[in-house]
Amino acid sequence: MISFRYIFIRYQYIHLQMIKRAVSFILLIIVSCVTYSQNADINLLRKINPANPVSSVWIGVTNSAYPITIGVQGGLMAYDYFKSDSTRGLIVRHIAEKLIVVAVTETVKYIINRPRPYITYPGLVHPYETSETGLSLPSAHTSLSFNTAATLSIRFHKWYITVPAYLWASSVGYSRLYLGEHYPSDVLAGAAIGVGSAYLVKWLDQKLFQKKAKKHINLGNNIHS
Repeated sequence: MISFRYIFIRYQYIHLQMIKRAVSFILLIIVSCVTYSQNADINLLRKINPANPVSSVWIGVTNSAYPITIGVQGGLMAYDYFKSDSTRGLIVRHIAEKLIVVAVTETVKYIINRPRPYITYPGLVHPYETSETGLSLPSAHTSLSFNTAATLSIRFHKWYITVPAYLWASSVGYSRLYLGEHYPSDVLAGAAIGVGSAYLVKWLDQKLFQKKAKKHINLGNNIHS
């Protein structure tokens, strides 16, 4: 059996370089979008954000981002832990996904350093609440939601799981606009980071963990043959 320590070391060995490349690529796209579409960004936001954004539906949707993300991730980890020894290695994948999506989201936020829209455009954008004083781009709610949807899609390959998951994630993104907390480009960037992180970890898992596991299995078969 391959130990958790070995898997963590293998992931950590390549994560930094992969994260740097991912962040650089995302930053290039984001800077280009923000530079050339600021007017379109605020105009679209003003059409979605009402003067008094107090809909309990959209408030509930935006508040669901973190609990559902934690619940889904915790449920998958518990399932993989108790199912069999072979699936316990997937726990590392779950942890890696969330570490990458949080790391990339927060890194991009502080590099871009974009204020919330209601701070830049007071009187034009009407926030549900002004207590969210963190930086604007990308939307962390959206990145986590889309990461969760992508994780479910990659894991189960069932339309009746994938479609509702992405509809929920899209609703979270829309709620951030309705409540005046983010620009449309913040939401798009968050969605890209969330989905990209899930597929990045899938790629790492296939290249590192699964490939190494096959080598160990073949080595064991050769020894016993």
